[in-house]
Amino acid sequence: MLALPEPKVAGEVGPLRYLFEDFVLDGDTRELRRGPDPVPVPPQVFDLLEYLIRHRDRVVSKDDLIASVWGGRIVSESAVTTRINAARSAVNDSGEEQRLIRTLPRKGIRFAGEVREQQGSDVATAAVEAGAAPALSLPEGSSIAVLPFDNMSGDPEDDYFADGMAEEIITALSRCGSLFVIARNSSFTYKGRSVDVRQVGRELGVRYVLEGSVRRGGDRLRFTGQLIDATTGGHIWADRFEGSENDVFGLQDRITESVVAAIEPKLQLAEIRRLKNKPAASLHAYDLLLRAQQLEYQFTEESLAEALRYLARALEIDPSYAPALAQAAFCYAERRDQGWATDQAWEAAEGLRLAARAVELGTDDGNVFWMAAFAELRLRMDARRARDLAYRSLEFNPNSAVALSVTSRIEASLGNTKKALELLSRAERLSPRDPRGWFIAGGGTAYTYFQAGRFAESVDAAKRALMQNPRFTVALRNLAASLVRLGRMDEAAEAMRDLLAIEPQLTLTRLRGRMMNVDEHLWQDYSAALRRAGLPE
Repeated sequence: MLALPEPKVAGEVGPLRYLFEDFVLDGDTRELRRGPDPVPVPPQVFDLLEYLIRHRDRVVSKDDLIASVWGGRIVSESAVTTRINAARSAVNDSGEEQRLIRTLPRKGIRFAGEVREQQGSDVATAAVEAGAAPALSLPEGSSIAVLPFDNMSGDPEDDYFADGMAEEIITALSRCGSLFVIARNSSFTYKGRSVDVRQVGRELGVRYVLEGSVRRGGDRLRFTGQLIDATTGGHIWADRFEGSENDVFGLQDRITESVVAAIEPKLQLAEIRRLKNKPAASLHAYDLLLRAQQLEYQFTEESLAEALRYLARALEIDPSYAPALAQAAFCYAERRDQGWATDQAWEAAEGLRLAARAVELGTDDGNVFWMAAFAELRLRMDARRARDLAYRSLEFNPNSAVALSVTSRIEASLGNTKKALELLSRAERLSPRDPRGWFIAGGGTAYTYFQAGRFAESVDAAKRALMQNPRFTVALRNLAASLVRLGRMDEAAEAMRDLLAIEPQLTLTRLRGRMMNVDEHLWQDYSAALRRAGLPE
């Protein structure tokens, strides 16, 4: 018998907030948050999760769920199962682990997590009371997170410049092998928020936090920064630097040297000078590169095309600007990965030309090498050449999460699964709250788990990626293939439909053209799974 939706009682207090692990589910705002960060959840999945939590004292039947979530309409069992799996993914659970949402055969579903109810406080307070993000243990040695710098100029257009300065300092710090440096995309999750540095230290697992501000006025630039012990909240160092815009790179070097001197007294400042970036000949070219980087982070067909236009303008100003050359090569490789290349042969040749020129000129820039490595892997499909470039990148910047991720993909393509997983593990630790973790999880982790025969873990990794970036076709391919190998054919077919909606011209023949460097035996396994999921020949 179907259970009817529960009636509202007159005078009943509004929806509760439910706190479990580091999550907050707010029935009033219909938001799910993990710590301070929103978790995207489709409406039906939210309703299902809220219903399970409200009735956590009992086992809920599928009839109960249909009555509450679907209003008693006739729905297939696979549709219910799909929503349950999506709810598990949203709270970082899985069908294998069933840590929070448990299935009891022939009985129903039950929410098994410990829940606290709350009314009357805001979501931010609830997130803190829920434990926000779990505290990470401090790594051995010195560890630091550089928060996004405040733009004090009053012009929103200057945000990209302040962000770029912070990113340049992160890159320079990361070159110091004695430092554990949190990746840019994790520390930038705090952008625009007022946070206690002690909370940042707990959530990112670092001892020190660098925060600062940038003010541009006329042709002058002022940078202020302070280094804080995140375990105590005590100030260790603070300073201010001012100079001409034309000397911005010199200011970056000075602030970086001061930070390192404060937390690593024995580190030789000459090492930073030897390994520092070679700046563009023109600040204008640098501005264009920063704008292109922000567009690349958006990861749409239109944003990548616009990024390439900005990079072309930067290279008109400075044809020998290695970071812009490498970034353009990387964008071309991403376009090929996604099936967005308008002229594959020309774009592949142009991307490889740019990558080769970048490597020739950017001989001391680790970022240049991992971007060139990705271009070699995707555009030339030369995994051994790509591996050489990737490891040269790690020599310069061993703490780069994205360089580690690219290197892991290359190792996986060469059949070195164990090494690939080791590299991915380190990448995820360096960037524990990366909003672009989809690039690591969906493209690297999911495929490597498939290769290792760990299909359930591959599904989980692909779903984590797709929650952040549902446009990532590589993750959809890996998801569909892994679901087939688990015998979950309805879900595999649904993933394939999503994939073909984004890239309708994709076929196995076209895909093999992009994966020529994959071992024939692995390709046969992978392509057979995709074929069963519905990918045309």
